[in-house]
Amino acid sequence: MRRLLAALIAVLVSAALAAPAHAADGRLTAAFTLSGTTGKYVVSNPGTTAVSGWTLVFQLPSGVTASNPQNATITQNGTKVTLKPAFYIDTLQGGKTTEPYSPTFTLSQAVQPTSCLLNGANCDGTGAPPPTLTGVTADYTVSGSTGTFVIANHGTTAVNGWTVVFTLPSGVTAGNANNGSISQTGTTVTLTPAYYNTTIAAGKTTDPYSPTFTLSSSGVEPTSCRVNDANCDGTPDTPPSAPTGLKVVVKTTKSVTLSWDAAKAGSLPVTAYDVYNGSTLATTVSGTTATVNGLTPNTAYSFTVKAKDRKGTASPASAAVSVTTNNPSDDTTPPSVPGNLRSTGKDSSSVKLAWDASTDNTGVANYDVLVNGKVATTATGTSATVTGLSPSTSYSFTVLARDQYDNVSAQSAPLQVTTDDVVSGYARVGYFVQWGIYGRQYFVKNLESTGNAAKLTHVNYAFGNIDPTNLTCLEGVTKGTSSNPEDPNQGDGAGDADADYARPMSAAQSVDGQADTGYEALRGNFNQLKKLKARHPDLKILMSIGGWTYSKYFSDVAATDASRKKFVASCIDTYIKGNLPSYNGAGGPGTAAGIFDGIDVDWEWPGAEGHPGNHVGANDKANLTLLLAEFRTQLDALGQQTGKRYLLTAFSPADPAKISAGWDLPGTARSLDIFNVQGYDFHGSGSDNSWEPNRTGHQANLYADTDDPYPFHFSVENAVNAYLTAGVNPRKLDIGLAYYGRGWQGVTDGGVNGDWQAAQGAAPGQFQEEAGTRGYSNLVSSVPNCTVHHDEQAVATSCYTGPGGQWWSFDDAWSIGKKTAWLKSRHLLGAMIWEMSGDTGTLTTALDTGLNAPALKRTVQK
Repeated sequence: MRRLLAALIAVLVSAALAAPAHAADGRLTAAFTLSGTTGKYVVSNPGTTAVSGWTLVFQLPSGVTASNPQNATITQNGTKVTLKPAFYIDTLQGGKTTEPYSPTFTLSQAVQPTSCLLNGANCDGTGAPPPTLTGVTADYTVSGSTGTFVIANHGTTAVNGWTVVFTLPSGVTAGNANNGSISQTGTTVTLTPAYYNTTIAAGKTTDPYSPTFTLSSSGVEPTSCRVNDANCDGTPDTPPSAPTGLKVVVKTTKSVTLSWDAAKAGSLPVTAYDVYNGSTLATTVSGTTATVNGLTPNTAYSFTVKAKDRKGTASPASAAVSVTTNNPSDDTTPPSVPGNLRSTGKDSSSVKLAWDASTDNTGVANYDVLVNGKVATTATGTSATVTGLSPSTSYSFTVLARDQYDNVSAQSAPLQVTTDDVVSGYARVGYFVQWGIYGRQYFVKNLESTGNAAKLTHVNYAFGNIDPTNLTCLEGVTKGTSSNPEDPNQGDGAGDADADYARPMSAAQSVDGQADTGYEALRGNFNQLKKLKARHPDLKILMSIGGWTYSKYFSDVAATDASRKKFVASCIDTYIKGNLPSYNGAGGPGTAAGIFDGIDVDWEWPGAEGHPGNHVGANDKANLTLLLAEFRTQLDALGQQTGKRYLLTAFSPADPAKISAGWDLPGTARSLDIFNVQGYDFHGSGSDNSWEPNRTGHQANLYADTDDPYPFHFSVENAVNAYLTAGVNPRKLDIGLAYYGRGWQGVTDGGVNGDWQAAQGAAPGQFQEEAGTRGYSNLVSSVPNCTVHHDEQAVATSCYTGPGGQWWSFDDAWSIGKKTAWLKSRHLLGAMIWEMSGDTGTLTTALDTGLNAPALKRTVQK
């Protein structure tokens, strides 16, 4: 069956695009004749200009089939038959017909078609002509079990990137794609182009390289089809139907509560309803009830409702309902106080409440549910669910009753409820670095082959950048403006779309052992993360934005309400909705949808120094709180549409000065699910010897070292205490673990294993550009004769090659065991890892084991 919808558009072939769709002074018509069981259509061109490309769609009575076509091909799906002409009658000259080569076919019964469309218009020439196509269309053909889509560009400029999303009947699958790639979730199939047919020139189609695929059942047509989020046949989106059954549920002196029946969806699902007070928009809701507040007592009003789909297309207005608000002088007695407020359920972001009904002489209109003294929702019954809450957070709930004359009761007795933790048990958050696939040769597959993926709860993908011009989330295509890590402009416009989603992975680099062909719209790390999630459905993957190099423009994007909204919307669109820019044959609308479960904000550092050249603003601290609140608001709004709660986490500092300068901890805690508290980099030489090149020091000690000669004694404990003192729930805190070491060379002995001793700069690193740094597995295998020392008092691991040699500070299985026992004793959420390429499995196994070990008993002996 050629067409997906009842309306039929001109066949999408190059000849059709090159010629006018219809004659200038007429359009094609088709006349049907029946001789016995042989049906025949004679197609005529009454105009003066040749028409190339036509298709007939006709309906037969139930149970009747068409077969044995001559001068044409036919396909049938149910009662609908699609007829395509042979090439020699595909073009009709002006004033000509298809005779003597008109299409014929055999019917199983001698019957007349019940309807007929030619190029989407009535076959007899009556009615409106078919629409003029201007965008991209996708024309479907099925032959046996092979489906084909011909994608056509009817516009005047080239189209770069297209995606077809179609729905198959339940139980039918599509696979084995050629000239494109297929992915299927349930009944929904996403078709993306190969690199050579992703761009379609104006007036051209994907032929002769149109994508084909194999269906598990023969002759199956999609039940719906969208190309670049428009109807595949080029017809405009059908709006939702007008809501029906609008009525007044209850009224007061200042409000009216309305309800209505759900509208019937058009081309797209209904996502919201606009309620109008006269011609003025009063409120927008997602359900089929709404309360309009702020009305004038004893006044007549008229309300209507319109449904909206996810693209904002509105339905016609419902029938109006008229109502007059109550006169407050008719009743001045308030309702009784609601009683027995109780929680009937909760999770990490919502609380279900119920209470006993109030009584009133004229009747209770509704109940306001207050959270920490502010109205969160209004209910007409005696139960409500308060959403949009933060995990591991205590809230105070009260309820008050309102009667139909806006007399308000006193608030109920308060109820304290703490939302659930964002994870049960303990969080294990591992950072996967985008660039690890190069020098480190660490692929997403390594998370699986080491067994680490099964031990993690979250993977943070590092890093997304910020567009320096548009101040939006950036999927860049360059790898940096210079190789100098201290270049203030190193991160401007930088990114690696190739590593993210365009680089084909070999079978040896692939999670499932299947190599990329190079034609898929999603390749690279993102596709491997998608495969990893398929193996570990409970694993959450977040896009981490910023980092040391890419935080330069955070101050700018957070500066105003408009810039925050724009930036957050762009990040959600790119990563959560998955609308990746087209790059090297990859990307396109929706190609990364479903991979990322949230956003990790890694601003280093608001209100304080970070990478050279970073922008720092006087209002960064307040603006960070507002930026995180905007992320929470927009993520929750998307969740209302998808039924999923998206995570919001942040990498946060250990340095008290940086906390004071940039972090309103109670304010940011209202939006964040997890603080990943920096638990490392307390001391280091720096790759260019710009940090602390002349003295060794623990980089990740749990407790303050009594021998530390520096004025401020950094430690994991001191860092966490700053958050707890500020009132952050411990079950929102992860402590950072270092899966790498920081090292010095030319270190004197001093009789204390090299701790806090004079040094002569950074030790040779794992990579030339990263002096003073080695991944854990590289460190233990590549630094010979480095004797490991465990500092019991500070809980810090180091190794020392001897006087004048190298000294390294790092986490190992011993320190991780101590730290996990400690975090458990402090009731923290878990641990965060920077970063996974340093471990072949030893450290993550220690983390997994340590979270179940006894609490650490602190000692003070050196």
